[in-house]
Amino acid sequence: MTVLTAAGAGVRHRRRWVFRDLEVEVAPGEIVAVVGPPGSGRTTVLLALAKRLRLSTGEVSLSGTAALGYVPGVEQPEPMQTVAEHVRERLALLGRPRREAGDVIAARLHGLAPELRGWRLTPYQRQLLGLVLAQLEGPRVIALDGVDEGLDTREQAELWGVLAGLAEAGVAVLVTARDVDPERVTTVVRLGAQS
Repeated sequence: MTVLTAAGAGVRHRRRWVFRDLEVEVAPGEIVAVVGPPGSGRTTVLLALAKRLRLSTGEVSLSGTAALGYVPGVEQPEPMQTVAEHVRERLALLGRPRREAGDVIAARLHGLAPELRGWRLTPYQRQLLGLVLAQLEGPRVIALDGVDEGLDTREQAELWGVLAGLAEAGVAVLVTARDVDPERVTTVVRLGAQS
């Protein structure tokens, strides 16, 4: 059973293809990494797979919903809001009761301090907050960008542990990175530098 399928997917921008002929199937609990150098189209592929970007050709099918974790310029923390305020706001946007915020803050912040403001979050903490907020939507797929950008070795290992926990719970995880240890993922989609 697949939760996400891309068949002949491609995005063209002006006169060049950002990517094309993408074929991938993702089952619940799998981790897919889109890797390549800066400018290779990683974020574009990620957003297309999460159905947040219109394809120029092909198709992406999704069973259930996809939520974005941290994606710079698309889904990122508000600088003046605290972690707790982000949680309360997301619950309100989802039409869920405010009383749930206390449970989330008490149990699922992955060590984030509730009073920490968005502008003070490190790259690692931004990734964690993005995952916390994405999980509130109860998605079948979570997509996050740049899991290796600005994180030290320890932070990367801890983030991969959180991602593995999501996968073990049956959530399909899509990530982008410059490179990735293939042992940590189910599928690697490699992109080359584009001219």
